[in-house]
Amino acid sequence: MSIIRSTSHAASSTSSLSQRLTAAIGASILGTCLVYFAGFSPIEAVHNAAHDTRHSAAFPCH
Repeated sequence: MSIIRSTSHAASSTSSLSQRLTAAIGASILGTCLVYFAGFSPIEAVHNAAHDTRHSAAFPCH
């Protein structure tokens, strides 16, 4: 008779400060680009969609 033992090690994900900072800066740059694209887009449908989304979220924009 044999006893089978299984040990489960939880994979701990540790991220360094530089990785978190890089992710935060990247997300900020992406967000800024999206806001400027939607706000200053020559395509009227994109601008209007962003404008209507701001109003539906009760965010004043003008």
